[in-house]
Amino acid sequence: MGGATCPIILASGSAIRRKLLSAAGVAFSVIPADVDEPALRAGLEGRDTVEPGSVAGALALAKAQAVSRQHAQALVIGADQVLWLDPVIFEKPKDLDAARDQLRRLRGQTHELHSGVALAQNGDVVWAAVRTARLTMRAFSDAFLDDYLTQAGDDICHCVGAYEYEGLGLQLFDYVDGDYFTILGLPMMPLLAELRARGALEV
Repeated sequence: MGGATCPIILASGSAIRRKLLSAAGVAFSVIPADVDEPALRAGLEGRDTVEPGSVAGALALAKAQAVSRQHAQALVIGADQVLWLDPVIFEKPKDLDAARDQLRRLRGQTHELHSGVALAQNGDVVWAAVRTARLTMRAFSDAFLDDYLTQAGDDICHCVGAYEYEGLGLQLFDYVDGDYFTILGLPMMPLLAELRARGALEV
């Protein structure tokens, strides 16, 4: 689809975010943001009170701004996602053993995925949104968990929840309340609406 008045850049190396934008007909290039994400997270999560949605939003803003400073005329999309199970904000598991431990903690519980998205231009954030989904993980057996980890492999270590909801990970759940795109880490509906409003996509 044409009509863009300025280039669009995705400030993320996420394969699923690239896939979602491409499937929606958005023309864009990819320049992953070079930000110190652990330091940003530590600063945000070190506060006395912290909303998980604000962490996702702040990370998305930081990524969009970092790339926008180097590509001022482009509309830069920043995005990030955090998983929250009161009172813990989870990070991506470092290996399959960590994934196993995380899934055992999530098993039988309802956790939240907070997905932040931001647009930056000329180094400034011009729009941002955060969307939340709530997912109830079923009380699966240890035998199922072992089989799941064997089939899923190391790829799930790139996912904050240790699951790919669009694939085998769907079998982990009993109930989901939220937008599909929010679960995958990029709230597409509000993002596409804003890109259209800014003339970057055809109306």
